Amino acid sequence: MTISAPEATPTKLEQTGQLGYKKHTDGGWGVVPIQTRSDRFRSTDVADFPALTGREAVWKLTPIDRISDLIDGELDGGEYAYSATAVDGVDIRWVDRDDTRIGTAGTPEERGSANAWTRFEKALAVTVSGEEAKTVRIDRSQFGIAPRAAHVLIEAKPFSSALVILENTGSARLSENVEILVGDGADLTVVTVQQWDDEAAHLASHFTVVGRDARIKHVVVTLGGSVVRINPSTHLNSSGGEVEALGLYFADAGQHLEQQVYVNHDAPHTRSRVTYKGALQGEGARTVWIGDVLIRQTATATDSYEQNRNLVLTDGTRADSIPNLEIETGDIAGAGHASATGRFDDEQLFYLQARGIKEEEARRLVVRGFLTEIVQQIGDADLQARLEVAIEEELSGTSLTSDGR
Repeated sequence: MTISAPEATPTKLEQTGQLGYKKHTDGGWGVVPIQTRSDRFRSTDVADFPALTGREAVWKLTPIDRISDLIDGELDGGEYAYSATAVDGVDIRWVDRDDTRIGTAGTPEERGSANAWTRFEKALAVTVSGEEAKTVRIDRSQFGIAPRAAHVLIEAKPFSSALVILENTGSARLSENVEILVGDGADLTVVTVQQWDDEAAHLASHFTVVGRDARIKHVVVTLGGSVVRINPSTHLNSSGGEVEALGLYFADAGQHLEQQVYVNHDAPHTRSRVTYKGALQGEGARTVWIGDVLIRQTATATDSYEQNRNLVLTDGTRADSIPNLEIETGDIAGAGHASATGRFDDEQLFYLQARGIKEEEARRLVVRGFLTEIVQQIGDADLQARLEVAIEEELSGTSLTSDGR
């Protein structure tokens, strides 16, 4: 049985009303679910998406009852308070919805992202220019508890170089889209840090398009919040483009931390590396990682690898890890994926204990080493030091005994 070739992205759902469904080619007697990430329906209008049932592939692992106001409700899309460092070569300002750059990096694939796109009034635009390396920090901590929509646009001009840090703290019920445009020959690092208060909820879709011989390092760090779902997608549609996608998360009791990562290789000689690592502790701690990599027929000589690692510290937790790899050409440099979820490495513990380190401290050292591998690749000493302290604070509430409980 075959499935019809993907048609052009529709502007409205088919009359079936079922998101992600299309007809068979054998007479059109039934429907089958879309199997590949690239075939998903896309629209910037929330009205084009049906109400959620919780059975949709993109939502079935998410507690939608805890974030229904962000998916279906009215959202305040106005300007919000933020603080940012003044840096030469970096311009930060509010722009209107009709800014020509908006919509060029990607389009929502699900209702939550589309709701934020429909509701936002102005976008916070960060424009980077100049070849000299620079760091800009943007702090957002005053969203409050009312449901909000936001749109962030980060543009790296051709051959520019910068590290952009977006830090999120305090209380929030936020749904947003982040567009990242990396010009030809540019070298951009974007770090988003989620250290929300315990009751916060945050949905975010990140869309990145990478220019010729350009490079993006995209880092997601999530330590706080009740439900946090960050979905980064990268389109490598120019020759020589490269993405390094890194993620770190630590889920405590009752927290739901989710990432759905997508890398779309659409041009020759592109490269991607995806590494996400997480730890879980406490009753009801839940993490979800889904990694989709598509290597299109046009993406010859592609080099791609994705991996996810989860360290379970206590009983009562759940980690879902689903790597997916789709290859449409045999002319590639390499492609692979890996996923692992487990408790401590006994060999590492034995090595440390054999050198006189007590068992509990040895276990803490293993966890710190496991997570700080991601932290150390951020490239900003101040942020790295603060995150290492935050990880230590997370660990301070855990009793790590010999059986991992």
